Amino acid sequence: MQDDIFKKIENAKPLDFGEVLSQSFDLYKKSFSQGLIHTLIAIIIGIPFLLIIYIPVLPMYVEILQNAGDPYYEPSALNTYSPVMIIGWVILVFLLSLIMQVVNYSIYGHFFKQLKNIDYGTQEDEGGYFTLLQKHFGKILLLTLAMTGIAVAGALLCYLPLFYLMVPLHWFFPIFVFNEELSVSEVIKAAFKLGNKYWLVFFGLGIVVSIIASIGMIVCYIGLIATLFFTYIATYVAYKHTIGFGDHGDAISQIGKPLPETP
Repeated sequence: MQDDIFKKIENAKPLDFGEVLSQSFDLYKKSFSQGLIHTLIAIIIGIPFLLIIYIPVLPMYVEILQNAGDPYYEPSALNTYSPVMIIGWVILVFLLSLIMQVVNYSIYGHFFKQLKNIDYGTQEDEGGYFTLLQKHFGKILLLTLAMTGIAVAGALLCYLPLFYLMVPLHWFFPIFVFNEELSVSEVIKAAFKLGNKYWLVFFGLGIVVSIIASIGMIVCYIGLIATLFFTYIATYVAYKHTIGFGDHGDAISQIGKPLPETP
């Protein structure tokens, strides 16, 4: 399977920026209800994690808000937290953020598979929202840690490497979702190979798609629920046009090819 995915990346044709955007808008209209549901589920599940993270530091925020505008104000709430408490809170934030990220990957992994069914008009069993988490918790956790570690390393090197790394890092999860049998190292290698080949196109696409996905902020941020998942749709379409799905085949690539001979 490893050789197969690398061959697909090597043989992938140039990516048409406009075509990816056009097909993303078409698929967005077809999958709007599913995208909305997945986003709401991710938000609802994320609320308890955020409460656990922010409740311990709520007194400090309240004090800051109460004294906003006072030029002589000096925060005193921090004095109530010992170094041990602060270190413990930082560790807690890291662990909860990691778990929340893993859960979100499972939810949106389900969305990716539903996009494939909607796009091809199939009824493949994509499992439940947390099937991916149940089957591959360890692998998703390792991928998340790898992404975090690589991103931190890039940030420590004056952020310039992170500017390059953001494209390959984006492809870790989509490649894993559609190639669950790959090992963590194989997913990382494939993501970097794909990201390097189409870096400029993916970078430009990412900027445009992020702007489109942020349009919901116009409606007091609530509208983000209806636009955030557009980034996943554009990622799916780009994946389809590069690595593709061998089980379905690409109808465009089959045009002009002779039909198989019948006995």
